[in-house]
Amino acid sequence: MKSQTLSLLMDQNVSVIQANQSLREALEKAITHHLVIKAETQLIGVLTIEQAGILTPTNQLLNELHWVPPLIIEPEMDTLVFCQEHLNDLRPVVIMSANGELLGVVTPSLLVKSLFGSWNTLNTFFNTLLDTVNEAVAVVTQEGIVSHWNSNAQTMYSIPEYSIIGKPISDFFEPTALATLAILDEGRPIRQAYHRPRPETHVQINASPVIVEGKIVGAISTEQDITQVVRLNEELSYASSQLLDLKQKTAPSNDPFGRIIGKGPSIQHTISIARKVANSEATILITGESGVGKELFAQAIHKDSLRASKPFIAVNCGAIPMALFESELFGYRGGAFTGAERKGKPGKLELANGGTLFLDEIGELPTQLQVKLLRVLQDKCFYRVGGTEPLTVDTRIVAATNRDLDKMIKSGEFREDLYYRLNVIALEIPPLRARTEDIPDLIQTFLQEFTIKYNKPIPTLDPEIMLNFLRYDWPGNIRELRNVIERLAILAEGTILNAQYLPSNLSPYNTGIPSSPSPLTSQIMRRNLHTGENSGEVKHIAFTLEKTNGNKTAAAKLLGISRGTLYYKLKQYGLA
Repeated sequence: MKSQTLSLLMDQNVSVIQANQSLREALEKAITHHLVIKAETQLIGVLTIEQAGILTPTNQLLNELHWVPPLIIEPEMDTLVFCQEHLNDLRPVVIMSANGELLGVVTPSLLVKSLFGSWNTLNTFFNTLLDTVNEAVAVVTQEGIVSHWNSNAQTMYSIPEYSIIGKPISDFFEPTALATLAILDEGRPIRQAYHRPRPETHVQINASPVIVEGKIVGAISTEQDITQVVRLNEELSYASSQLLDLKQKTAPSNDPFGRIIGKGPSIQHTISIARKVANSEATILITGESGVGKELFAQAIHKDSLRASKPFIAVNCGAIPMALFESELFGYRGGAFTGAERKGKPGKLELANGGTLFLDEIGELPTQLQVKLLRVLQDKCFYRVGGTEPLTVDTRIVAATNRDLDKMIKSGEFREDLYYRLNVIALEIPPLRARTEDIPDLIQTFLQEFTIKYNKPIPTLDPEIMLNFLRYDWPGNIRELRNVIERLAILAEGTILNAQYLPSNLSPYNTGIPSSPSPLTSQIMRRNLHTGENSGEVKHIAFTLEKTNGNKTAAAKLLGISRGTLYYKLKQYGLA
């Protein structure tokens, strides 16, 4: 919030008095006006109305008295900026225009009133904000004394404001369970972390230290109550586990799309379209990021079609060397090249005759083969490598890609005519981050699969793991989630899975600072740091972090400083 300028603060009730007049005359005029005392062309002092009320009238001339020369300031000066620049020199201020016209005066009492008014306004905004946000907000001083406790905090913890304000927060909570006290020590902010301040309360917390002139003076935390979410998740996990047990005991589903897990609107919409086009003969282009389950959809479409009894052949266009690709796709005649079988070999198109050929990663198909595939789509015929007779097939093509084919067409990497032949029906599979409501069901399915595989009991997920899963953006989608669950199933001991078994990119303790020495050094040295006299300290911190592989607690011990001081220095030098 920007403060007002001095021109809005000044008192325009002012007049000029010559220094050769007596104090008695000046005091008579100062009953109604502030007086600016002028000796010839120089302003030598200011007599305010407040000063006039405590002075004794005498016949002594004004120029015979000692006056503090006023500060001459232009009206556009910001009040807070002025106070910062003249904090130890709060003399009376005379406001004059650029052409020397006297506009008004700002007395010390006006400045104090203005600063108090600004503080009162900011404090009112702050208190209103505390009671406007949905989260429980607590503010503590450096000593851990509660200074603010909003209405949502009172409701969440059943602690009224009058009972906790001015008292140590550790009187109401276990000190080891308080993230706010840890911040006062470490100086490191917390973002969207799972927290359990009381055994019966689960919250998602954001907290930051309050730093003034390099010193931690307090901390602010906001907490969202997720106790109900955690309980619902536990009930959902139990229900999903029971449902999976029932599915295993009953006959397997005849629904080809039954293997696609998800009840959310986005995935159900995609399944609905896939069902409609399954019985058609149209070519389908499935798009989506890597790991979303494109081949699973292709298999379901095939099994739900009239071709279900015929072969489903999958080809990964990105996994076959270019030199072998043509013979793999179209086959070859006997003796077509060195090392070829005498009788020749049918290609994937022939093997899929009457069924479905799934071309995964179609964007990787070599340009010269795109022409031949286009002819197959148009004429249903092709030639084997080295062959002279055309072969006719009845093969349905389902293609898939995670690449942007529109951009590839513009760059000449993919034929436009082939794109339109493939893209008769477009089926876009949403990424996992767009269907987080399906994550609990996917987790239970994969847990069931891997606990059976590794002969382990089905564990319970710690709420912190589920929150991390729901917050994570899953760049590898379902494939990545499946791999993480397999890791947890293998490493976990006991009946509860907690965050210690998560990979680093999913761990709530991951600081994001590189742990290997070389990248850390290069990262620090590339920064545009204000080194100068601090360059030696920057290097010392860098090499100490290298020595401890990025472990800040160990680095702080080696440097002989607290963790909070280390975090502050990292932030100060732009290394955090």
